[in-house]
Amino acid sequence: MTLKTTLTASAAALALLTGAALADPVKVGIAAEPYPPFAAPDSAGNWTGWEVEMIDAVCAAADLECVLTPVAWDGIIPSLMGEQIDVIMASMSITEERAKQIDFSDHYYKTPAVVVAAKGSDIEPTVEGLSGKILGVQASTTHQAYAQKHFEDAAAEIRIYQTQDEANQDLVSGRIDAIQADSIAMADFVESDIGDCCEVVGAVADDVAVLGQGVGAGLRKGDDELREKINMGIAAVLENGTHEEITAKYFSAPIYSK
Repeated sequence: MTLKTTLTASAAALALLTGAALADPVKVGIAAEPYPPFAAPDSAGNWTGWEVEMIDAVCAAADLECVLTPVAWDGIIPSLMGEQIDVIMASMSITEERAKQIDFSDHYYKTPAVVVAAKGSDIEPTVEGLSGKILGVQASTTHQAYAQKHFEDAAAEIRIYQTQDEANQDLVSGRIDAIQADSIAMADFVESDIGDCCEVVGAVADDVAVLGQGVGAGLRKGDDELREKINMGIAAVLENGTHEEITAKYFSAPIYSK
């Protein structure tokens, strides 16, 4: 067998192996902690929400068989790298720091980061407005990184929570003065009965290096075929109106911007 024939045969075998791998169910990692309205289990334990529906739509458009796999948020990247899951679709922002470890698909939504405080407070989403205040953020998020970069010297304390719900509850109870989080998640919170005490006081100044370029699917380095399929699925749901249709069920305004 010639070298050329050997290389050709090897390439064909590799293509068959890759195709077989993608034929298996793709384990899509979502955060095990509820993050409404993006993803949360219902009373029967079934996961529902905007991102859950978007995962279904993207996988269908990409002709992928996908299975949701809840993973603790602070261990979701190690789970991807350790092959317990194949892709992350859990409102993960595309950032330079994360891109050192994993690859990303094109983004499928992009919204600003905001600060929420009690109604009538004098708090603003600035260094001056948060001076001497206790600011809550969820652990291992772009909001934690942003707060520590921009507000640590001004705030009395930046308090870190394992889940967004815990931060929300402490804001409602008055144990902290404000929280920083995604604008869509916070819009849902302040419109709820429990969040009626509070309001969005504004968006923080953008910092692409920290807050990222939008939310994308995270994949292992070099998993190019799966990334291309996910990108194809994202492009399809944006083009055929499915993205807008799902978004309208949960939000009053579009959440995708280029």
